Amino acid sequence: MTYPLPFNVPKAQPTNERTFHMDLYFAIVFLILGLLVGSFLNVVIYRLPEGESIVKPPSHCPSCNVRLKPIDLIPVFSWLFLKGRCRYCKVAISPRYALIELLTGVSFLISYLYAGLTWQLLVLLVLLSVLIADTFIDMDHQIIPDELNIFLFVFFIAINLVASYIPWSDAIFGALAGSLPLFLLVVLTGGAGMGFGDVKLMFVLGLYLGLWSTLLTLFLSFIYGGIFGVLLLATGIKKRKDAIPFGPWIAIAAVTVLFFGDQIINWYFGMMF
Repeated sequence: MTYPLPFNVPKAQPTNERTFHMDLYFAIVFLILGLLVGSFLNVVIYRLPEGESIVKPPSHCPSCNVRLKPIDLIPVFSWLFLKGRCRYCKVAISPRYALIELLTGVSFLISYLYAGLTWQLLVLLVLLSVLIADTFIDMDHQIIPDELNIFLFVFFIAINLVASYIPWSDAIFGALAGSLPLFLLVVLTGGAGMGFGDVKLMFVLGLYLGLWSTLLTLFLSFIYGGIFGVLLLATGIKKRKDAIPFGPWIAIAAVTVLFFGDQIINWYFGMMF
């Protein structure tokens, strides 16, 4: 004998509907996580070049030194709610803080949509976070901190031991292919246009990317640097004697390769052969 189901028992969701809800849930989770990480990156970008601790003292207004409350630290929304000013001294807060938070949040969201819940996602999140910090520090101070390069190196060793992310031989060839050309360029030019921070960054990126993707990153970094360098000069944002950091172009090139490198390389070899 069969019995009718109680009225309030929900029907089982179709598999594709459950999948959609799970994807939406994790998309929101990684967006929020990215916003929070972006808030932390603001601390790293501001303090690390100054040799300050990124842990203490707690977040405070750089103008009035008042310790910020949790309500003042909600990524993006606090800046919008306070209309870009400190709650306590009313001094204007740069919109770049909110921009970095939003950029990191969107980067985390796109990374999840691209890689799903995989080891590759973890690598993407770490690389993108460090590259965002590197980019803004290099723009402000024309340096790429050793601490960030060392962090990427240690993380690579750990992830490759645990998850075999990339063959060790390919990683080593990638590191050498990325760093040696820049090392020679720095030596021959006396550091004009780039420094050893760029060399170290390309070394650690090469570990993650492998030989062919590293060569593509190196190529694209010079293309981006050339195009945007001309635009910066043409628009008057930069003068001929102004330093134009190379780190941001490496970062943009690396992001391009992380998401589109396989397609670009396959297209290239398809055209050649």
